[in-house]
Amino acid sequence: MDMNEIKEIFFQECEEQLAELESGLLKMNDGDHDPETINAVFRAVHSIKGGAGAFGLDDLVAFAHVFETTLDCVRSNKLEPGPEVMKVMLKSADVLADLTNAARDGGSVEPSRSSSLVKELEALANGELPQASAPAPVAAAPKPAAKAAPAPSDDSGFQPIPFSFDDDFGGAPAVTAQTFDVSFKPRRELYAKGNEAALLLRDLSRIGEMSIHCDMDSLPPLDDLDPEAAYFSWKVQITTEKGEEGIRTVFEFAEWDCDLEIKLHEETKDAPAGEEPPMIPVPFDLSILDGAGEDTVAEAVDAAETASNVVKLAAGAAKHEKKETPAAAAAAAAAAAQNNAAAGQTIRVDLDRVDRLINLVGELVINQAMLSQSVIENDNNGTSSINMGLEELQQLTREIQDSVMAIRAQPVKPVFQRMSRIVREVADMVGKSIRLVTEGENTEVDKTVIDKLAEPLTHMIRNAVDHGIESPEKRAAAGKDPEGTIKLTAKHRSGRIVIELVDDGAGINRERVKQKAIDNELIAADANLTDEEIDNLIFAPGFSTADKISDISGRGVGMDVVKRSIQALGGRISITSRPGHGSTFTMSLPLTLAVLDGMVVTVAGQTLVVPLTAIVETLQPEAQNIHSFGANQRLISIRNSFCPLVDVGRILNFRNTQANPIDGVALLVESEGGGQRALMVDAIQGQRQVVIKSLEANYTHVPGIAAATILGDGRVALILDVDAVVSASRGQSLKQEMSLAVAG
Repeated sequence: MDMNEIKEIFFQECEEQLAELESGLLKMNDGDHDPETINAVFRAVHSIKGGAGAFGLDDLVAFAHVFETTLDCVRSNKLEPGPEVMKVMLKSADVLADLTNAARDGGSVEPSRSSSLVKELEALANGELPQASAPAPVAAAPKPAAKAAPAPSDDSGFQPIPFSFDDDFGGAPAVTAQTFDVSFKPRRELYAKGNEAALLLRDLSRIGEMSIHCDMDSLPPLDDLDPEAAYFSWKVQITTEKGEEGIRTVFEFAEWDCDLEIKLHEETKDAPAGEEPPMIPVPFDLSILDGAGEDTVAEAVDAAETASNVVKLAAGAAKHEKKETPAAAAAAAAAAAQNNAAAGQTIRVDLDRVDRLINLVGELVINQAMLSQSVIENDNNGTSSINMGLEELQQLTREIQDSVMAIRAQPVKPVFQRMSRIVREVADMVGKSIRLVTEGENTEVDKTVIDKLAEPLTHMIRNAVDHGIESPEKRAAAGKDPEGTIKLTAKHRSGRIVIELVDDGAGINRERVKQKAIDNELIAADANLTDEEIDNLIFAPGFSTADKISDISGRGVGMDVVKRSIQALGGRISITSRPGHGSTFTMSLPLTLAVLDGMVVTVAGQTLVVPLTAIVETLQPEAQNIHSFGANQRLISIRNSFCPLVDVGRILNFRNTQANPIDGVALLVESEGGGQRALMVDAIQGQRQVVIKSLEANYTHVPGIAAATILGDGRVALILDVDAVVSASRGQSLKQEMSLAVAG
């Protein structure tokens, strides 16, 4: 592995650390001051700094060091993480992410951004709170007036200067040595990463005088010894002028792989009766580990020999002392191994390899379907051993398909976290106070969907901050909280992922939207539109209600991009808005862009696939249940309720006249915005899993059709866009120039 590959791994780990940092800071911003949360934030910055130092990324190291120092003040309860402090922390996390990206891509970050935040972080570390959160200064008691200086006693001009020994001369306090008790117990991860306890203790001895005791009680008999386990622990008493920070510096690259406790030493009192005697000091001459000048190979060899001597000494002590039974030692070792295994193991795999695997599995599904179709056509009784083997092959293929798709499934949390930064930045630009609330961050969806979800979400968030949420003054006048709220949620529903963006702003001003559409000649002046149709005008290309063009909005591009991006993913978006209360944008997306379970049907001689997640039930219509409505509308009675009947062949222009419902089959489907509809098809061929092939990428977008697939007999079948068909049945006609013609 060359240095470039190692560096790439470092930046991949940085992405994980930055996500952990963002998550922890948001928890702290919401009032979670749990020490573990603060430690996780500190570890993330510390890990980035350590790795960046190894690659000589000086700008990243310098900023991370100041950031880490301030976080350490929070960790040690020297700095209270109030709202203004957290505002600086979140901005610092953004700059740290930018510096990391610049180091990876060879770019740069504007120096003024990082330098201004460095000053703010240093001020926080020195106890200087931001202006907004600093408490009002307490009026100090007036000092007694200084006595007038006596006049010169002679002609020399000597002027006595009065002073008090109680005054603070501002001199630096003398550094005094302190004694600390250090408890150090390595875990197996410490040795697995190439660290060595003896070398850490050597470095510790260099910052002060110390005495050391080794605890060997956990050492099992030789037969039960795990060579990769950690059995020893050390108790150190050290007197140093470096303080606790100096001690932690020694362990900074191993602190997370060991149990480390540092506290000021207290004078020991007489031990009460019954207390165990103190541990016997283990001969451990650290002087043999010290050498003049830089570390050498011989010094490392001496350190290894010293560690070996300690192990031999501990093994000898274990033979003579029988305090711990072999069974207990074995149980402890098994528990340790179990805890280590519970942590789980992961590997990094190039995404292209996963994509190739998915494509191959997709071809496997198609070929398996073709083989099954061929056997069925040539095996009349369906009981041959070949047919039975194919059923097992089908089941195995399905399990392989599900397992491979699970590899690509990822939570939406990284995308949601990215939106937090956008809210902060845009809110600062427009002078608003806005809080982002997220739910369902662990909802999983295919990585392809996640990658393409960031752009539409970004535009929607910017739109909500700029247009949706009112200014603090207007919110206060309306009786609202001056701080606006945007809620971003994700959840699974009927085999799809539904993402909702809700704001508590002013809602859509429909009169203004309609007038703007008339001015832009998007609609006629006398057009009679429903509230839903007016709301959907904001998705029109070039439409914007902004009075002037700014860095945030005004060009009419954002919401148009949102709609096109969602449609390209095979999804749909809808709006609900209440004036004065806010708006809700709902996006419904497929969980994966690779496969789906569908019902294969025949319509006017054409083969279509209807997504199984949209089907509620199938019906065989009867004459007494069919009712006419209006000029050419029909309803079907289902359990004392009426549902519109939609002829799929007529909607897609497969035929010019409506088919007789009695001769076909009705599929009761449920869409996001149109409720339930009964789709009329001629016949049902069966249910199967199909591989999705993009029709838009290979041909063009066809209204009413979501994608295509290859059937077992090699024919191409179109996958029906149920929501588009339902919308067409409600009067929103499909574009005639794009509709499908009858195939010969």
